[in-house]
Amino acid sequence: MRRLLERQQAGELATRHVRAVAETVGVSERTVWRWLEQAKATGRAEGPVRQGYVVSDEVWELLGEAGGNVSELRRRLVAAGGEVPIPSMSTLSRVIRRDRRAGRALLTGREAEVAGSRRPDPLSELGLDVVAEKGVGGQVFLREQKHLAQVPVLVLVPDAQVVHTPAVRSVLRTVAHAAAVGAVVCLYGDAGQGKTVALQYALSQLPHPARVRRVHVGVHPTVPELRRVLADALELGRRLPRGAGEADLMLVNALRQPRVLVLDEAQRLPGPALEFLRGLWDHPDTDTALLLAGAGSERALRRVPALASRVLTWELVPRLRPGEVAAAMAAFHPLWEVVSEDDVVWVDEHVGHGNFRTWAKLTSHLTAEIYGKSRAVVDRRLLERACARLMGPL
Repeated sequence: MRRLLERQQAGELATRHVRAVAETVGVSERTVWRWLEQAKATGRAEGPVRQGYVVSDEVWELLGEAGGNVSELRRRLVAAGGEVPIPSMSTLSRVIRRDRRAGRALLTGREAEVAGSRRPDPLSELGLDVVAEKGVGGQVFLREQKHLAQVPVLVLVPDAQVVHTPAVRSVLRTVAHAAAVGAVVCLYGDAGQGKTVALQYALSQLPHPARVRRVHVGVHPTVPELRRVLADALELGRRLPRGAGEADLMLVNALRQPRVLVLDEAQRLPGPALEFLRGLWDHPDTDTALLLAGAGSERALRRVPALASRVLTWELVPRLRPGEVAAAMAAFHPLWEVVSEDDVVWVDEHVGHGNFRTWAKLTSHLTAEIYGKSRAVVDRRLLERACARLMGPL
């Protein structure tokens, strides 16, 4: 409240600031505005203590058994009865959405692996709860149901959803295959095509208890720097010996366990660093999958033939084809469901060019333009104004 009051007194308070606070706290924008008026009247900037509904571990587990379906969860809670009041559907959906955005994991019907048993085959366990929709020209796209959205899009847009384009489904299968056999995969494509979103979504669909670790590298890291970040990702931490030989042996021992290591922006790696990775994954006992992703990562790997020859799959994430854009955008955000096909084609020719990141940014601008308008229409004039924000006057 204090920050909002300061912005309001300086004449800098905008609706987006109130909206951000409302989403963070888990209340409506009207409630935040009321708190702000109360703070101005009383002179107290501390927000009121609000005892809202909290999803218990038992209810969260029941949500997983229901496949993440909030409606089904509430039906089961009503059927079970009990002394605890059952919140409304909107409250339950809001609290669950808030918890999932905060990182609370949801296991949707995955059975834990029994110690000593054979590792499950992810290819047979990629059951996706989706609904089919027929788009322009009879093409069928799969749009993920809202209650299953687990991966945020690059530009945060309310009501946006992961679209199961052919590229996303291909990445799902490739990641599952790599995790099952401990292979090396290269995920590449131009910037903004949706590589990171597709990869994040595929990782979220791996069967429990897949252990996914991310390797964060800088630009042109040295071998010692790469060794250190690998140790951090594998949770070796300060136990890594100072000697290079002993440290590498400890890394090899850690890589014997089934894991999935994700190294984004792999094009940053110079030749010596890639040779170092090749040496680690040359070891016959290595059972960890390595996912190398990034725009230009395929060119970087080709410069090290010994590592390139060990890549199981070269997965290209292409731009959306002109005939796919209308159906994909309608599945991505409900805003595009009422936009004419001619207008969608016009936007793609002038600005979108099949680039998912560009379309996500454009959706964000349009959402801001029509926010609060009861009868807002996304017409050519509004599209031209939003496009101009991305690339200047057309």
